Amino acid sequence: MSRTEDRMMARLSEITRVAVDRCAAEIPFYRGLPGGVLHGEVHRAFTEVTRMIAKTLREERTPNAAELTEIIDWSARRAADGVPLDAAIAAYLIASVTEFELLSEEADAPELRRYALHTLRYLSSVLPAVALAHLHEHQQIEGQRRDLRRDLVSALLTGGPADELAEQSGVVLASGYLVVLLRLEPGEAGARRTIRRVQSALDAHQQADVLTALTTDGGTVLLPDAPDAFARLPAMLDRIGEATASPVIAAAAAADTVDAVPDAHAEAEDVADLADRLDLPPGLYRLDDVLLEYQLTRPGRALPRLAAKLEPLAGHPVLLETARSFVRHGHNRSRTSAELRIHRNTLDYRLGKITKLTGLDLSDPRGVRLLDAAVTARALL
Repeated sequence: MSRTEDRMMARLSEITRVAVDRCAAEIPFYRGLPGGVLHGEVHRAFTEVTRMIAKTLREERTPNAAELTEIIDWSARRAADGVPLDAAIAAYLIASVTEFELLSEEADAPELRRYALHTLRYLSSVLPAVALAHLHEHQQIEGQRRDLRRDLVSALLTGGPADELAEQSGVVLASGYLVVLLRLEPGEAGARRTIRRVQSALDAHQQADVLTALTTDGGTVLLPDAPDAFARLPAMLDRIGEATASPVIAAAAAADTVDAVPDAHAEAEDVADLADRLDLPPGLYRLDDVLLEYQLTRPGRALPRLAAKLEPLAGHPVLLETARSFVRHGHNRSRTSAELRIHRNTLDYRLGKITKLTGLDLSDPRGVRLLDAAVTARALL
């Protein structure tokens, strides 16, 4: 009785044809390929694989280093062409099953055992190499994609040319963007894990890849502008907070056009800077939320003079903190006393002392407005 490798070579065309037809019928990726590709490039590839199996079976060995290098190179090129790893592995298995079914009928038990063991050894050697090649190629592709998208975000934020970068990275530019700056407190997760969690939360929020330039303590996010884009941001911040177990402060500004993104980015940076300097609580802020504070940062002689209104409290840190808390809570005495953990009567006594030392009458709206401005000015200097 002839050896299996001889019959394999004698029936090479038949084995390849049946294996290709089965792959086209059973594997969605191959089913979607044009007939010319299936019966051309794919057919030739299956033929070479069958030849190698026959050769290594004849020589009773697994593929050597040179042959594995060829397999890895071929698999990497297929991965670069878009062949999914699951489809590649399924094709090897279907080809092996096809060979076994067509060749086992004429084999006696010892020859069948010899052929089956060789096929398993061949697959155990080749499939990890195929998976490694696909993984390495996809890592390179993903790395290139990340670099392109990072360059695209940089171009959008600085007003540089973005159309070509968008095309290369497969991004369809929106007509406008909502620029969001994130500020995260350091968490327990590692740097890469934090960035990955933030990106995953953003993608889940948008249900698509989101343009980002992320760091361990936050970063910049570009969301396609839409009527409900800003209204959806609090939910997005909740997702990020849950994913990172970290409080999130965000500053947002809208750009109606792509060309307006740099200005929106500058505005969001100003708002984020104010939130940091004023020690605002976690949450979402826009320029409208800090208009007074923003204006107080503009050049002028009033800012130091406003800050000087609280100079009489410099030697009374308890009163100074009471003034800050009173302003921070919008003059709400219940919340202020709760934060300071004091009785309402004690708070009233302290506010009276503040009035006496500073001359700001907190029973008068103008005095309260001046206190607000003075607390803000002192924080900004």
